[in-house]
Amino acid sequence: MAKKSSGTTKAKAKYSKETYAYWYESMLLMRRFEEKAGQLYGQQKIRGFCHLYIGQEACAAGSISALRKDDKWITAYRCHAHPLGLGTDPGAVMAELFGKETGTTKGKGGSMHIFDNTRNFAGGHGIVGAQIPMGLGLGFAEKYKGTDNLAICYMGDGAVRQGAFHESLNLAMLYKVPVIFVIENNGYAMGTSVQRSSNVNELYTLGEAYDMPSFPVDAMNVEAVHEAVVEAAERARKGDGPTLLEFRTYRYKGHSMSDPQKYRTKEEVEEYKKQDPIEQVKDTILKEKILTEDEIKEIDARVKKQVADAVKFAEESPWPDGEDAFKDVYVEDDYPFIRE
Repeated sequence: MAKKSSGTTKAKAKYSKETYAYWYESMLLMRRFEEKAGQLYGQQKIRGFCHLYIGQEACAAGSISALRKDDKWITAYRCHAHPLGLGTDPGAVMAELFGKETGTTKGKGGSMHIFDNTRNFAGGHGIVGAQIPMGLGLGFAEKYKGTDNLAICYMGDGAVRQGAFHESLNLAMLYKVPVIFVIENNGYAMGTSVQRSSNVNELYTLGEAYDMPSFPVDAMNVEAVHEAVVEAAERARKGDGPTLLEFRTYRYKGHSMSDPQKYRTKEEVEEYKKQDPIEQVKDTILKEKILTEDEIKEIDARVKKQVADAVKFAEESPWPDGEDAFKDVYVEDDYPFIRE
């Protein structure tokens, strides 16, 4: 059984109306978009691999509200929610899932490889743990250029078994790189619980071996995520280097669409749903009269239309030309760093 995050307390509003409205609308868009993607996968309009983020939305939304637009983002192959939260056009994300020419990577990447340079989103990556040294590199580039920007690098609990994770943590501390490493610990990697795959169950403590500030976070609560990332960002921008955060979260769906989920009980899933991050924010919004019921309904309707429009855009978009498979493999124009 997955280890639960710490108990969630319903607190009074601590942030602005705009922040709560962003959290609710952003997480709702992530949820509704992926629910629709799951339906379309069942209809074989989306093919290949498809890993849904449903249940984990607070991890992305709370981080985005805590950081700046010039910060850099990178994650693994469960990568639909982060760009949506950053403002990537839902139509382009859906078109990529469809494999259409108008997708974020021209239909060549699919579900696992959403990129958006205009949002500083350096993509989802299909090789387990491969994004960790890349996230380190994104942070090092900002340090080298002398900016006060940082990089945030997400990984699953299974990825911390990779040697690249430990190598990256060592170098990040050695050079005081402005990077936030985030373990999105949903308890099961692909289908094996943390307890069955590691002698260390408190994954944040892995950072302590490198004297890295390392903390667990109740990532079913978007406020807790926001606060943890704000604190980590302050350290990075001051030149104090990296932080490791263990976001204790939970996915309601399987590892991928083909996952029968025989490693956990339905009762366990329902228990976690009682901590649903979207419902927590909605409860605070209504309890503290941050938004009215009518304003909530307006957001719901707007999100529903966004998803419908995204599907329509994807459906009507053209397929890539067959010859396009040979493009974007090499740089075709003059490359500025190559001189004859």
